[in-house]
Amino acid sequence: MNTDHPAERLLMGPGPSPVPQRVLRALAAPTIGHLDPQYIAILDETCELLRQVFRTRNPLTFPVSGTGMAGMECVAVNLIEPGDEVIVCVNGVFGSRMQDLMQRCGATVHTVEAPWGKVIPHERIAAALEEHPAAKLVGIVHAETSTGAHQPLEGLGRLVHEHGALLVVDAVTSLGGHDVRVDDWEIDAIYSGAQKCLSCPPGLAPVSFGPRALERMERRRTKPQSWYLDASMLRKYYTGEGGRLYHHTAPVNMTYALREALKIILEEGLDARIARHAAAHQRLRAGLEELGIRYIPERSLHTLNCVAVPEGVDEAAIRRRLLEEYGIEIGAGLGQMAGKAWRIGLMGHGATTRNVDLLLTALRHCLA
Repeated sequence: MNTDHPAERLLMGPGPSPVPQRVLRALAAPTIGHLDPQYIAILDETCELLRQVFRTRNPLTFPVSGTGMAGMECVAVNLIEPGDEVIVCVNGVFGSRMQDLMQRCGATVHTVEAPWGKVIPHERIAAALEEHPAAKLVGIVHAETSTGAHQPLEGLGRLVHEHGALLVVDAVTSLGGHDVRVDDWEIDAIYSGAQKCLSCPPGLAPVSFGPRALERMERRRTKPQSWYLDASMLRKYYTGEGGRLYHHTAPVNMTYALREALKIILEEGLDARIARHAAAHQRLRAGLEELGIRYIPERSLHTLNCVAVPEGVDEAAIRRRLLEEYGIEIGAGLGQMAGKAWRIGLMGHGATTRNVDLLLTALRHCLA
């Protein structure tokens, strides 16, 4: 193992995903100041591209400096005050993490739970809203990375708003690979990660806040517990409201990379990109089922394929062989699925026929 020169891997785990050369070249462009007029113009363009990918007109749409969990924390600390009641849907690790984070913000969290691999029916969320009428928001994971479950969202925003609450969505593993429609689905706040279906290196977390969320933030009685993630200050930097005010040193080169990644997405077209992910998933699924490997979730993501390890197979040994002999990375199971599942990512630049067929061939050899 030569740590001076990291090996090239075929990244087919739960993230990060393969990064196109165009994005890596953009990352290597000259670093300039984060208040340089040229950089501000690049940042504004990046935010506009993000609006297109989120399918929203929300002015406060920007990349948080940090990975996907920074996006989750940014949304939570700005929309929750100590003593608030919230509802969180939990059917995997990242729903549990949202619950934990909102409790850390001082909220009383009521959960709507489902077995891992299952999705949560809207009727159960409606019942929770009836039971807890003081709930300020509903948090839900669109793409549960720990189980591969694809949660339906259409119509949920309207339901939540009828009860006076906000809808918060985790789209870390779906943005850029599955249909995500912030305005059409009436999502009030949403966050994602650069390193999944956007095919950018880890380090930025796109977020978007809608008008109801902004109104909630403006009515706060207390300051957010995080200075770094306080959107009332961040918006003055990212949107230029009242003048472009310095907040923190933005990751300049990562913004170059994200802008290039978003350009690639829009050149391909969102609908075409989503269809490519679906086709790659169907090809992988057919090949895995031919090997006797079954899918765990009842409604599977195309971007993250969570499958049961066959009886009698040492799952860690297979992953190690794939990495050492073929240079292919896949993920292990998380939480209660540890040792029982593989998580295979088909995200962004990695969702191709070539990659699917290479993995299936390598896996067939390893299992034999």
